[in-house]
Amino acid sequence: MIDPASQAQLKEAIQDCIGADQGVLDTLREEIKPLKNATHRIQPRATTSISLVATDGGNNQLQFDPFLIQLVRVIDSSNNEYCLEAVSPTTPIEKLDSHQVNNDGSARTALGEMMEFLGVKSLTTLSHMIRPGQQGRPISPSWVQVYRELVEWAILFSILKKDFGTDTLIVCDGLLRSKIFAKDLFPQLLSGMKDRIDAQWANNRRRVYLAGVAKHSKVLSRYRLAMALEGILQAGYPAYVEVPREIEERAYIWSEFARGNDRAIEGGEINKFVGGKMFLVKFGSHRWDPVWPIDIFVPQVKEVQAILGSMLADAINGFPVPHYPRCLQKAHENAALVDFDLDILQDFIFDGIRSSLGAQSSTLDIFQLQDADPAQRRYG
Repeated sequence: MIDPASQAQLKEAIQDCIGADQGVLDTLREEIKPLKNATHRIQPRATTSISLVATDGGNNQLQFDPFLIQLVRVIDSSNNEYCLEAVSPTTPIEKLDSHQVNNDGSARTALGEMMEFLGVKSLTTLSHMIRPGQQGRPISPSWVQVYRELVEWAILFSILKKDFGTDTLIVCDGLLRSKIFAKDLFPQLLSGMKDRIDAQWANNRRRVYLAGVAKHSKVLSRYRLAMALEGILQAGYPAYVEVPREIEERAYIWSEFARGNDRAIEGGEINKFVGGKMFLVKFGSHRWDPVWPIDIFVPQVKEVQAILGSMLADAINGFPVPHYPRCLQKAHENAALVDFDLDILQDFIFDGIRSSLGAQSSTLDIFQLQDADPAQRRYG
């Protein structure tokens, strides 16, 4: 506990810092002030909304797993499962490559189809973040997260060619941006997604919209207080405002993560990472309702009113998080591996380890009875 004398000293130091940095807040207010007059009201619109979510590491915390096995599972808000794989950091990349194609070389999985579309044969060519293991050197487990994201993009790409029975809004978990693809493969994928969306209208007269919703954003974190002081998005009705690219670029350390095709043309550098245009959106009708950063698929920016109007109907019924798209919350509920599902997965891993140990399998039973984290007792 900090003693009173130190508290007084610390308080004075904090006040000095705030006084010295007051100009920073004034600058942020000046940067964000023009957005107040650019705010638009959201008009509700009836459209089917679905969401696609991949499990993350927090969805399957195992009690004892020396092999660091992770599940790659992608599921939607209607509980349709598109992928279920078990992968560990030591899984050979060559094995994963062969899993994506049939014996005749045709695509076997959604990821294989995406790789075929992009003209790549290996995951190491698809992403610079996936590298073959080097013998004798430790393997970083982070590449499994990259693989999971690649699978999620591939399934989204695959879904866009299915037949839709009605106009549909696809809500992605996170912004429509990625830095995991090698070279200019991500822009090629975005172009293919646009072609498939256009084909839906040309062939079936169905509008398919694409948007990504994030829980957090560097832009919102940087400007939240300035927005409150300037009264931006505090009207008594659902509203949105477009975020200029230059404001995004000031918020990100790596400005290319905010540079879309519009800024790429101005700067002369190709856009390799950004597929969405950011809007700050408030779905509630009260002044202090939450604001969410939402990416609209760049080719559909002119349809922002229709897209956010469709999302509004879904967000009004948001539960347990109010004014947050319900379809996205349902997809997360479906994707999470908890309770009985997690117990089954844990038993599968124990069975696999027990089989590999042979005569020493009884040692595993002792491990199961031991307290994995005795230090937790200090919180009892």
